[in-house]
Amino acid sequence: MDARTGAVLSQSNPDLQRYPASLTKLMTLYLAFKAMRAGQITLDQSVPVSAHAASMEPSKLGLVPGSYLTVEQAVLGLVTKSANDAACALGELMGGGDEARFAELMTRQARALGMVNTSFRNASGLPNEEQVTSARDLAVLTRQIITEFPEYYHYFSVPAFYFHGRQVPNHDPMLRIYPGADGLKTGYTALAGRNLVTSAMRDNVRLIGVVLGARSNPQRSALMAGLLDDGFRQEGVADVRRPLVLARGSRRRAAIMLAAAARGSAGPEQVAELPAPRHRGAARHGHAHAPVHAPVHMVAAGHAGHAAARRHRRSHG
Repeated sequence: MDARTGAVLSQSNPDLQRYPASLTKLMTLYLAFKAMRAGQITLDQSVPVSAHAASMEPSKLGLVPGSYLTVEQAVLGLVTKSANDAACALGELMGGGDEARFAELMTRQARALGMVNTSFRNASGLPNEEQVTSARDLAVLTRQIITEFPEYYHYFSVPAFYFHGRQVPNHDPMLRIYPGADGLKTGYTALAGRNLVTSAMRDNVRLIGVVLGARSNPQRSALMAGLLDDGFRQEGVADVRRPLVLARGSRRRAAIMLAAAARGSAGPEQVAELPAPRHRGAARHGHAHAPVHAPVHMVAAGHAGHAAARRHRRSHG
């Protein structure tokens, strides 16, 4: 998607409902930015940590019940570590102490933005079968964050922040491997697969890409880089050469990547095999995982089913 015009440059299954995992936090952040703009909360305001917020499963900052952090620390915790405890605490602050009430506000805001395939049930993205979204909806939300709150967008490119004396690094690999990338968010659960929303700017052209349900982190990054490369070419922006980014533990993959580079391929040369889509009936959520992809509204399905969601309840970001 062209962030300035909203034009969709490429898409595949953009309206298929999927589990957002930690991409849910984009709406939590949107509402935090909106509340700050309205003067309802401030960056230095204290956020109380409830027992409920502290009980969230990882990824988390390790917040203790009865403690406090600032709104800015919570924002940074969401952007970098994808901290579920910070997301819940921030949601409770804006929801009058009730995360479920905040989730209702999230869904209401989604409808106001035209996100017709999205419903939220919590502030973090931890698994809930009723919490769904689509690639198109996430692109719409991301565009709103970028255009509506430019004064807060810089948080998405923070490489790390210090919290209680320890450095908390940013999980987003695109900030390191893709020229022009300056945010936004990763997401992962076993059922959702590897999700990613990225924005990048080159030659004053800003694009938004969405990848949902990739099978691995290297595949997710490679797919996103390919989407953005294709989008910039469509916009008449010259390719930028990037260094090879080798996936761990695969000499064969490294050899394939080097061969691709020798042929002059422009991508971050991560070779990811895309399996053929699997159709198991009309599943509300894309039934987890048939890889399909395209630059803006991209849905690249992964692998696990509902049983995996029950086995693995964490939202790692």
